[in-house]
Amino acid sequence: MRRTALPTRSTALPTRHFVSIEQAAEYTGLSAKTLRRRIADGTLTGYRAGPKLVRVDLADVDRMLRPIPTASAGDVA
Repeated sequence: MRRTALPTRSTALPTRHFVSIEQAAEYTGLSAKTLRRRIADGTLTGYRAGPKLVRVDLADVDRMLRPIPTASAGDVA
């Protein structure tokens, strides 16, 4: 039987940085309650690491935030 090597973490999986909801709230300036609401409505993915322990990936948090479009200089009256 031929064995295949398992891919190493650095080459196969993207790097994730999991933090608590409270840490993500401090990072974004949002409340923990708002982040929990976003997890509940599916806007943000939460990862359960135990019966009460929930973590979020900071990359997911960054993707959740969208820039506000601004008017171009030519559109201002």
